Amino acid sequence: MLTSIGVPGLILILIIVLIIFGPKKLPEIGKATGQTLKEFKNSTKDLTEPFDEHAKKDSSDDVDRK
Repeated sequence: MLTSIGVPGLILILIIVLIIFGPKKLPEIGKATGQTLKEFKNSTKDLTEPFDEHAKKDSSDDVDRK
């Protein structure tokens, strides 16, 4: 669904955001959004690490058996 927005849709969204928040608040909003996405990425990485380690261990056990 998000892939069908296209460039004109993104420009329209940017214009609407500029009208609502103004150009002075836009950098603050961008920074907050970037920090939120970074924290989300780090959290999901922390959650999936144990599963990845377990999968690697299982696959190395399979190789050792052959």
